[in-house]
Parts: sequence; C-alpha cells; structure tokens
Amino acid sequence: MIKSPYLLFLGDAADSLAAKVAQGIKDWRPDMSVGQYRMDGCNADLGLADLSFDEAVAAGAKTLVIGVANRGGVISAAWQEKLIEALEAGLDIASGLHNLLRDEPILVAKAADLGRELFDVRIPSVEYPIATGVKRTGKRCLAVGTDCSVGKMYTALAMEKEMHARKMNATFRATGQTGILITGDGVPLDAVIADFMAGAVEYLTPDNDADHWDLIEGQGSLYHASYSGVTMALIHGGQPDALLLCHEPTRKHMRGLPDYQQPSLEELRDTALILARVVNPDVKVVGISVNTQHLSEDEAVSYLAETEASMGIPAVDPFRHGAARLVDALEAC
Repeated sequence: MIKSPYLLFLGDAADSLAAKVAQGIKDWRPDMSVGQYRMDGCNADLGLADLSFDEAVAAGAKTLVIGVANRGGVISAAWQEKLIEALEAGLDIASGLHNLLRDEPILVAKAADLGRELFDVRIPSVEYPIATGVKRTGKRCLAVGTDCSVGKMYTALAMEKEMHARKMNATFRATGQTGILITGDGVPLDAVIADFMAGAVEYLTPDNDADHWDLIEGQGSLYHASYSGVTMALIHGGQPDALLLCHEPTRKHMRGLPDYQQPSLEELRDTALILARVVNPDVKVVGISVNTQHLSEDEAVSYLAETEASMGIPAVDPFRHGAARLVDALEAC
C-alpha cells in the first residue's frame, strides 16, 4: 500500500496540464495532499503550500508522488537528483510514469540503503485475457474526448459522486495512473500489451447487477495520432451502453501535436458511435462534458447553451456546475 498523505512533486512541469496527475489527486483527494514541491522553471501551481522535503515530512507526508505526466513519461537527471533528496529526507516515492522507478539503479540502491519504498503504479499486476466481446450484465458508461487531457476522468468521478449521493449503484473504474492513485485500484491500460488491452477492460468491468453502472475512465482520443489505440481498447473492451463526449473549447491544436486539429463534437459523436456499435448496437451518446476552466462564468454558460442547442443533448461542465444533468441523462438511457 502507498502510504499517505502525499507531497505532490511538480518538478519542472512546463504547464498546468503537464501536472494533471497532481491536480487530479489534489482535486479529488485533498485530504491526502500535504503540499507541493516545485523545481526552478516549474510553470504549474496547484495552490498548495510549497514545501521542502524536510518540511513535508514534518507536516506528516509519507510519500512523494510524482504528479507530472510529461511526454514519454521520463525521469530526467535533474529529477533524479531531487528524488534522491526526498528519499534521504524520509519519503517513499510513488510514480505512474512509463519510466519506472525500479529501472533507475541509483534510486533502487538509495531506497534499499535507507529502507524506503518505491511504488510503480504503471505496472500491470494481472495477466489479462484477450477480449471475447461477450455481452456482460450491468451497465457501462465511457467518456470519449476530442483530445487528450480534456476532463474524461473528472467527468466520471463527478458522476460517481452525484450517483452515490442519489444512492445509485455505480463504480468509477480507473484506467490510468491518476485514477489509480486516487482510488487505489484499476488497470494501467497504456502499460498493457496491445493484444490484451480490450481484455483488461473486460476484466475491469465484469458482470454486475442489472442496475449497476461502471463509469469507465477514458483515455486518449480516437483522433489523436499518438494515443488513439488506448481509446479503441476502452470502446471495444468496455462495451459502453452510454457515451459522453468531452471537449475543451480553447485548445488551438491537439495536445502535443501542433499540426493536428481536434475534431468537432459532431465528428467525434459519429465516429465513436460507429466503433461502439461493433460491440453494443444499442449504445447511445447521452451528454457532453465541457472543460470550461479557461472561460469566464458568462463565457462558460453561453458556450454550454450554444453547444446543447446545436447537439440536442445536455452540455455541462460537471466539475464547475455539477454532474446532475449528466446523471439525469444516464438514468433516462
């Protein structure tokens, strides 16, 4: 078990999106977040106290969580120096990066010498089966996005919170490192061998009660040249009964791909439905989740109203305004 509370490591994150792991933990598990650690040149800020490693330990922190999801998921030499300092101060380290802590000999040796623990969240712990496509009992909802990092996980978590408040039978199913760190369970899907990814999603969302909803954490985007494969696995392995479209309206281009533009919501809807109907002919798109964090309140309300009018389904920002209308749409599905 990863010991909490956490000190969230932002490193030298280029922007707030690069620190999305830390942001997710801070937003959904604030009681586990003692503070943040930022290096020179860091352009992310969670609004938490900036603490040294010694200060964090004095405040009760047990684990330094690498809260940055940089492109390629690498541990730089500059990071490595700071991670060694954290171990020396008395902290364990947890990471969801592709670059595993256990593959860094100097960190492994230092942790062993000091009696500290290293936790790699992005390691599959199960031998997942190949997907069968066999229909399962229960209901499933999946968020798909026009781009990466547009709010798919936040949408599912906000809906789970609302559904539990209504005493509905629902479970958030984590498929990435942030969701796993928040909930303590899930499948690190982008670390699963490709042939077994859809099977891993079937494993994560097994037969359940007829009224139970699995809220599957979305990943990537069907239109993202780098990360579309993981989205396909979620669609076919998840066999969703309901799809939610997720969008961030201020993006100038696909994240990390300046030569690529996001699809329209209409394009995403039509493409996602075609692919989802392969495994569930009755699937429906029931709502739109819009990440309005870079819009004023008036701009957000206007954009949501325009989007809802043009698409004919509820359009809301579930983190800003609550997920009630999305849950209403799911109940009516």
